[in-house]
Amino acid sequence: MLVGSQSWQFANRPVIVSTGVTGGPFEARGNLAEDFDILHEDLWLEEDTYEKAHRVLLEEAIETALKKGATKEKDIQFLLAGDLINQITPTSFAARTAAIPYFGLFGACSTSMEGLALSAFIVNYGGAKKVLTGASSHNAAVEKQFRYPTEYGGQKPPTAQWTITGAGVALLAQKADHPEPLPYITAATIGKVIDMGLTDPFNMGGAMAPAAVDTIMAHFRDTGLTPNHYDLIVTGDLGQVGNETAYDLLTTKGLSVNKEQFKDCGLLIYKDDQPVMAGGSGAGCSATVLYGHLLNEMKKGTYKKILVVATGALLSPLSFQQGETIPCIAHAVAIEYGS
Repeated sequence: MLVGSQSWQFANRPVIVSTGVTGGPFEARGNLAEDFDILHEDLWLEEDTYEKAHRVLLEEAIETALKKGATKEKDIQFLLAGDLINQITPTSFAARTAAIPYFGLFGACSTSMEGLALSAFIVNYGGAKKVLTGASSHNAAVEKQFRYPTEYGGQKPPTAQWTITGAGVALLAQKADHPEPLPYITAATIGKVIDMGLTDPFNMGGAMAPAAVDTIMAHFRDTGLTPNHYDLIVTGDLGQVGNETAYDLLTTKGLSVNKEQFKDCGLLIYKDDQPVMAGGSGAGCSATVLYGHLLNEMKKGTYKKILVVATGALLSPLSFQQGETIPCIAHAVAIEYGS
């Protein structure tokens, strides 16, 4: 059901049956290592290119989610997923392996919640009984495309962020088929493209913060809820700069959010002593943190209601080279656990 101008409410409460979360060596030394299903010791994953390794991350996450959900590929109606690489080839090649009807998505680092929102919509209205959705990124592959190859050793400013190596996948199904307590989707807010004229590709957090704020404001305006409805409001990967900017913007716009309630996946995933500049980023950032850490915390009872707002910078190497500014977007999904 459409509420307001850009939000959906899901009366049938699609459930997250299982998840698969994979990561690389840097994530294995991070703050949330215990929440990953599979962690690799090197970036190559026994492949001869980083892009192929990227594909393997998603293939393993899909396989893990299916195994944990006791489900076969033939029982899945659709796969909705994407990444940051040219023409989302790692995801498309993983879809080739899975042989599941496939929607390829590109929302940059917002892809995880774009996919979750669309999957919940499809399942809620009976368009499918079971859907897989996810997002992934690979540090060396993404850095090579959007910044400099890691071998170049280019120095980065403090506002830059570290692209995570990881994939997160969720299996969604109709609640009627799964009466046991599971996390379920109650609402989603689809963001608008916001461009504040920033051009620095090493300050993605600052560029994306206004889009996150626009979507958060729209969510509460459309649903009539207040921030107190949620135990946690978590952005995708704004990092230190973007998180502080977004919080200040929300306060300026009159939305009262508790500082402890407002967190960021890019600040949760790594330890303070890891050299990640302003924090983590990448399409796999919010996917791995949500489908690993946050859902585990919900099952433990730490949170009952959360709002996940994944942000994405919709630039390309070509648009940057042509002097374009950075358009950004954010999509929000509300998840609850319990009755």
